[in-house]
Amino acid sequence: MADMLSVAEIQEQFASQGVLLDEPQTSETLEVQAGRVLFHSQDRDEVYRKAIELRPRRFAVLFTGTMPENTAVVL
Repeated sequence: MADMLSVAEIQEQFASQGVLLDEPQTSETLEVQAGRVLFHSQDRDEVYRKAIELRPRRFAVLFTGTMPENTAVVL
């Protein structure tokens, strides 16, 4: 299995990509702090397809780039 990487290391290695993380380490507020990279791609849909294929028990998806202007995030 891959090594545990911090969010800073993930952002450095996978700039402007979607990243699928296995067993993410989170803060009390569930902010991702580290994880094992299962898959990465510039295509968001590929990342979600891989999550469906692999079916990890506990995972997170991060986007390491900047959001375009006038983009809204709905939680």
